[in-house]
Amino acid sequence: MRYYCADMEINGIPLHPLAVHAAVVAGPVAALAALLYLVPAWRDRLRWPMVVLAVVACGAIWVAHLSGEDLLASGRFDGLAGQLAEQLEEHEELAETLRLVASGFTVVAVVAGLLHRRAGALRVGLGVLLAASAVALGVWTVLAGEAGARAVWGA
Repeated sequence: MRYYCADMEINGIPLHPLAVHAAVVAGPVAALAALLYLVPAWRDRLRWPMVVLAVVACGAIWVAHLSGEDLLASGRFDGLAGQLAEQLEEHEELAETLRLVASGFTVVAVVAGLLHRRAGALRVGLGVLLAASAVALGVWTVLAGEAGARAVWGA
């Protein structure tokens, strides 16, 4: 599915290369905050920072994704072939998955934050989901970023 918003740029520079910097920082930081939230001694202090970081990371990843779709739709890459086209396609596929992973992680982080005081099976289940989604967010952020860097800088 493609989303297109005309002129996603700042001073003539496409928004995507600017937005990815926020995504590649906020994603792993949010994932780390979620993993640290699972440490019982830090749980109370990291509850709201984890939730805020999750929302910020998800927003940054969505902006990076949408601006990437806009950049692709701009026609700058029309006629691209060979290894660069394959690298761009790989980056696009990983970014699509990252968008979904970030969204799922954010839902789990917000629910965990809202149900912070719950105990028992619910806390354990949310902890497992939070840990798994945090690891997935970290991994997919690195994979999508790496694929994008390879497409831009070559490898």
